[in-house]
Amino acid sequence: MRLLDKIDSPTDLKSLSESDLTVLAEELRQEMIDIISVNGGHLASNLGVVELTLALHRVFDTPTDKIIWDVGHQAYVHKILTGRKDAFKTIRQFHGLAGFPKREESEYDCFDTGHASTSISAALGFAKARDIKKENYHVVAVIGDGAMSGGMAYEAMNHAGNSDSNLIIVLNDNEMFISQNVGAMSSYLNKIRTDPSYDRRKKDVQKFIRNIPCIGSSMAKAAGRAKDGIKYFLVPGLLFEELGLTYLGPINGHDIAALEKVLHQAKQKKGPVLVHIKTCKGNGYEPAKQSPDIFHGVGPFSKETGEMVKKNAPPTYTDVFGRTICELAEEDNRIVAVTAAMGSGTGLNHFGQNYPERFFDVGIAEPHAVTFAAALALEGLKPVVSMYSTFYQRAYDQVLHDVCLQNAKVVFAVDRAGVVGEDGKTHHGIFDISFFRTIPNLTLMAPKDENELKHMIHTALTLDNPVAVRYPRSAGVGVKIDKKFKTLPKGKAELLREGQDITLIGFGPVVNFCMEAAKQLESEGIQAGVINLRFINPIDREMVTAEVQKTGRLVTVEDHILAGGMGSAVLEVLEEEGIQGTAVERIGYDDYVEHGAIPLLHQDCGLTIEHIVSVSRELMKNRC
Repeated sequence: MRLLDKIDSPTDLKSLSESDLTVLAEELRQEMIDIISVNGGHLASNLGVVELTLALHRVFDTPTDKIIWDVGHQAYVHKILTGRKDAFKTIRQFHGLAGFPKREESEYDCFDTGHASTSISAALGFAKARDIKKENYHVVAVIGDGAMSGGMAYEAMNHAGNSDSNLIIVLNDNEMFISQNVGAMSSYLNKIRTDPSYDRRKKDVQKFIRNIPCIGSSMAKAAGRAKDGIKYFLVPGLLFEELGLTYLGPINGHDIAALEKVLHQAKQKKGPVLVHIKTCKGNGYEPAKQSPDIFHGVGPFSKETGEMVKKNAPPTYTDVFGRTICELAEEDNRIVAVTAAMGSGTGLNHFGQNYPERFFDVGIAEPHAVTFAAALALEGLKPVVSMYSTFYQRAYDQVLHDVCLQNAKVVFAVDRAGVVGEDGKTHHGIFDISFFRTIPNLTLMAPKDENELKHMIHTALTLDNPVAVRYPRSAGVGVKIDKKFKTLPKGKAELLREGQDITLIGFGPVVNFCMEAAKQLESEGIQAGVINLRFINPIDREMVTAEVQKTGRLVTVEDHILAGGMGSAVLEVLEEEGIQGTAVERIGYDDYVEHGAIPLLHQDCGLTIEHIVSVSRELMKNRC
């Protein structure tokens, strides 16, 4: 019988010996490899925090003590140890365990997460609430060094450092976020982790500083300047202490005894404490250790070889975007690419290799990426910002204020638009239409297939205003991709099918659902017209009004929330043009969408060919 089979809660960890913990750590790794190789998921990050998670749950009294996992893609071990071991085989599956911490799932998950750099803010909020209510428990934020490139982490540390609340921040330093870490903080942490004399120097310098005499005000000022100079010159780790945090580390994050010792020390400290630990992403599974970026978020793979399970599928929209931007950049040296720790995920890795001087990965700093791109555009370059839809939410002010208000010619490639599958509520890109389409000066497009995406990226770079192009995470529909570029007429939709009885309008690849629904309706004697809207800003008012007036019945279909989405835009046009008496149904989402395979989510939410057909039949029956 495995040791793991005897663990039902963190309480069961308390009595284990050091040798037991070593065995348990390996069993946990094997459990994750076995299940994630079938289901897919975040593997490398979770393999790296096995010992840390064991130490945290042994030292702290959860769930009374609170652990907040930044992002949360490293919380699988936490889930297994907190009563969800038997359900772990359902991780990220439809109606199964979420891939991120989720309050409704367990009392041990005290804060829903999914986006980076939020844990310290949340932890400080819990700590302050505890103090106000005069309660007694510990609060721990676990944040990776990649997430430390996000500005929100520094806003929180700035606040925490000026606070007397007890708070423990565990900095899990594995030199990675999704892609390889970049930036000054990465370099700074590297200095600390690679300097073997750091601990000895720190103690020596602190002893020396305490012995500096302070006689008289002038001598006191001189001593203060001397202290600062000595600290900055000899002890780089004191950046955190200058922010008001007590710094402990760096500690080997795979040594459970060392981890427990430093966490016990942190519990005894007053005020905010930062514990710096060093871990290896993918530790314990060589393929993930060698390729942590590939095994960050991975699909099914062979656990024996680490090779991905290959599917015979068309290229993804992301792949087509990546190839297109490289092709365009070869002809135009003004094109530059900007991303926020999503180089490989957005298909820009090849661009970065081919044009390194024109590629900028700014780390987990979406607002900075957008404002940075605005200035590039104002100086005559052609910046293409590529990020996931869900992360553009973090840069809304910058899109509105710094780009569109100044009409800076920035192209926003909005990857992973629509539902994205197993990552769930925090990662579905179902809100971008509603916030992009309301911004003046911004053109918003979506392609019906991968070939049209190629032409839209080209078209976007020819326009004299900001442009957003949204496209899904999935594979394309399998159409042939043109060799030559076409410039699409701005604001013009495409009438794919004439119809006399009902009009179907789609935006993005769901247009193909509309086409298939129209074919089924034709077999029932119903002639459905299909519009590939292509543009929302500006919208093709002429085609929309002409087709809707002809049929008097309208169904809009979008991979997006209904409130403020494409259907709302079409209804606004009908209202403004005085088109009355139209029978209308909108198909999309009306709430946050759960996690699961995309086809299952579409089925659950009614975004299917069958549902379009059913809704169209009802409109034909019910209209007077």
